[in-house]
Parts: sequence; C-alpha cells; structure tokens
Amino acid sequence: MVKGLCLMGSKVGIPRALLYYYYFPMWRTFFEELGAEVVVSGPSTKSVLNQGVQLAVEDACLPVKLAFGHIAGLARKVDYLFLPRLVSVASREYICPKFLGFPDMVRQTVPHLPPVIDVDVNLYRRNKYLFSAFKEAGKFFTASAARVYLAYRQGLAVLKEYQKLLEAGFMPEEAMNLLTKAAGKKRSPAAFPLSGRSSGQMILAGEEKPMVAVVGHPYNIYDSFISMNILRRLQQAGVKVITADQVPEPVVRAEAAALPKRLFWTLSQRMIGAAFYFLHAGRVQGLLHVTSFGCGPDSMTGELINRRARAAGAVPLLNLVLDEHSGEAGVFTRLEAFLDMVCFRGGKFQEA
Repeated sequence: MVKGLCLMGSKVGIPRALLYYYYFPMWRTFFEELGAEVVVSGPSTKSVLNQGVQLAVEDACLPVKLAFGHIAGLARKVDYLFLPRLVSVASREYICPKFLGFPDMVRQTVPHLPPVIDVDVNLYRRNKYLFSAFKEAGKFFTASAARVYLAYRQGLAVLKEYQKLLEAGFMPEEAMNLLTKAAGKKRSPAAFPLSGRSSGQMILAGEEKPMVAVVGHPYNIYDSFISMNILRRLQQAGVKVITADQVPEPVVRAEAAALPKRLFWTLSQRMIGAAFYFLHAGRVQGLLHVTSFGCGPDSMTGELINRRARAAGAVPLLNLVLDEHSGEAGVFTRLEAFLDMVCFRGGKFQEA
C-alpha cells in the first residue's frame, strides 16, 4: 500500500469488467463519500479486447482478457486503480482463482500503471472482514476511521438498494442509472416510477410473450460487446428476458442445495441455483446458458445444468461458449434455432 493520503478529488479508476456489475454501486459510493472522483472505463470494444489479449496471459479466460484492456485504457487517466484482491465473497465459499491473482498479473504486464488499491476481500470465515478491506482502502483518503466507517455503511446501503432493483427486474445499467438519479434528488429509488423496467421486468409465464432465462456470469451476459448483445436481440425478437441476478439469493441457495454436495464456488452456485429454479415446469419457455471458453468452474456448472435440463425435459436449453474468436454469424444462427424451438414448444412471439 502506498503511504500517505490522496489529495481531495483524486481520481480512482474502476474497470467496467469482471464484478463491476455486482458491486460497482457500493464501490462508487464509498469512494465518493471520501471525496474521490470515480472514473469508469468506457464500454467494451474490439480495440479494448485486442489490447487486453496482447497484455493478458495466453490461458486467461475472455472476461479477464477484456479486463486487461479496460485497465490499460484507464491507466493514464486516473491517480489510482481500484482492483480488490477477491478471495471469498461468502462464508465457506471461494471466488474464481484468477480474481485472486488479478492485481498481480496487472502489475506485471500493464505499462504506465498508477498505484493500485488492491485490498484483500476474504469473507471465508467471518463477514466482519469486509470492513477490514474498506478500512485499508479508506486510508488512502482520510485518517479518520469514523469517516471511513460511515462511507462503508453508506456503500452497503446503496448495494442493498441495487440488489433490490435487480430482483425487481431491472438490468444492471438500468438499476445504476436509477440509483444515480435518486442520489441526485436525495430520494430512494423506490420513490421513482417503475415503468422503465420493460427490458428486464419479471413476468409470469403464460403471458403473450415467452420468457427466456439467461444464465451466466454478469461479465459475460451484461457486456454487450462480448455477449454480442444477446439480451437486446432476444428482446427484439419479442422475448421477455430474465437473468440469474433477478432471482433472490435465498431462492438461489435453496435450489442449489438440491445437489448432493455443496458447491464452494460462489458464482457457480448462483448459476446452478438460478438455472434449477428456472427449469421448474412453467416458469420459463427457454434457458440460455452463456459461458466463456477457458473457465474451469463453468465447465462443471454447464454439465450440471445440462443434466437437470435433460431430466426436466420440457425446457429448451442452449449453451453458448464465447471467446475472442467467436463469430456473430454462428452465434446468431444458433440463437435463431433456439428461438424456433421455444416457439415450437408453445411460446408465442410478437413483432419487436
């Protein structure tokens, strides 16, 4: 850790990658409460990915390669980079090993890198260690432990609101925009009308449009570039889309508990629990599982989902594996065939 305090208004860079779609509202609130300016990298593009491919190790998965590209674009624009060393985000569970070593990989390969705030996040044994990570990060900005704690509590409160919005049917970018709007007007997100949630609104199966569940890590499905805008294309085809992040955590864990042995990968458990929930008869008319090539946990997760889908029998399943060489034509052809199967099984489409 760099000694001394940052100047007020210092720029903290956060890449629009990896667990950005899970925790960014909390991170942004925390740093802004301490007087920092948060700078986020722009949307993913082909040039961002190409730069990441050049910098990352060869066997890294697609999301990690893309994250390298985002960081390279931020390096000269900020005073500090926030790259938490994620070990565990839930009790008795672990996160992907590549998240653990990510800050070190970045330091070794990305040129012109500013100081990195790489605090450890390890909740494997006790949740109280989450504050320890924020306490260390806060030392860059203030010597006041009370101020850091208040910023930490405010960040947790915003994260809770964000998770509520996701479970209400909003997609991450929609939820973030609503939180920003609420913060600007000093109001709770609940005070704003919910009519804008059409793209992700949870609905009951059996309505005029079929519902398709998209299960995948947030950095795979919400990044419109690497996912080839699958969510939007489904919506344009007349499909109601629901994702794993719109299923409440207790439901996810209850469904995942059906496995004979508990999964110790947090993100995989979320994918498994949500998929099992969606595969119950009548809840959705199709299930799309999106993974990235080279992801070890996803290879196991995909097999478990495949077995449950075959046992359920009634829900069409499409597995899409993406990497930097994936072509749009092949992906869209498979997506069209999948939608034809959804329609054949009883879904009714409308004009987009």
